[in-house]
Amino acid sequence: MKQKSKQALAVLCVLASGCLWGNMGVFVRHLNAAGLSAMQIVEIRSIITAVLTLAGTALIRPQLLRIRLRDLWCFAGTGLCSVLFFNFCYFRAMEYMSLSAAAVLLYTAPVFVMLLSALLFREKLSWRKAGACALAVGGCVLVSGVAGGQTDWSVAGLLLGLGAGFGYALYSIFSRFAINRGYTAVTITVYTFLFAALGGIPLTDFGPVAQTLRTDGAAAVGFWLLYAVLTTVLPYLLYTYGLHGVENSAASVIASIEPVVATLLGLMFFAEWPTPAAVAGMGLVLAAVCLLSLHRRGRT
Repeated sequence: MKQKSKQALAVLCVLASGCLWGNMGVFVRHLNAAGLSAMQIVEIRSIITAVLTLAGTALIRPQLLRIRLRDLWCFAGTGLCSVLFFNFCYFRAMEYMSLSAAAVLLYTAPVFVMLLSALLFREKLSWRKAGACALAVGGCVLVSGVAGGQTDWSVAGLLLGLGAGFGYALYSIFSRFAINRGYTAVTITVYTFLFAALGGIPLTDFGPVAQTLRTDGAAAVGFWLLYAVLTTVLPYLLYTYGLHGVENSAASVIASIEPVVATLLGLMFFAEWPTPAAVAGMGLVLAAVCLLSLHRRGRT
């Protein structure tokens, strides 16, 4: 019963992380309107997350900051190869194709996670997992709107979009390596964003960020803090904690609830009514989550 409760909590944590990631668009729209570019927004998020998690951990449980030098590659993997790399590829892909097309390619991540986890961690491939993965990816395609209209594609955009999906998948992979070495969700999150923040500095023009600070002052800082906590600190802690009780492939599919939440928030805050195809897509993603949930329940 204890193991069953732990697995249920892990699933809920991953689901909650996807829901929190889904509200990112509300914040990003406001930050774009303030004159900040995508890379500047990502770097603000990374720096604030690194500072908050590092300071909080140092004050409350400093022992969690201890890592072995030989394990630094795990955190370089989550921070540089995943967070920084996938964001760079994702935002560059948007320059070559529509936002919806880039989003679809980003959500090829569950496929990469499933294949890499089978290869590296001997996670069993099953028809149920493959079916849930197909439902999730198909649902994201419908939610994005790509299936219902003409989309301009290019080789560069396609490669960048697939790179974003691959980089997104690498967070689950490198986090699993760190978990297997005994590190907690807190430790992994701290060092992930420390690496991501440092790696993003040479890629970011901080001029507009400084201008926003001069113009809006404390209001801007407060908004950035709220953005970082709700879309980064909490969801990454929850997702990484969830990986302690959920296989990588299942966690990646469950987190695909993100575009569903984003669509619903678009309706609530911006009166963006979803198309019938988008509604069907949300149904497919929810079906994928339920399929994996029922699977875990049957195993316990």
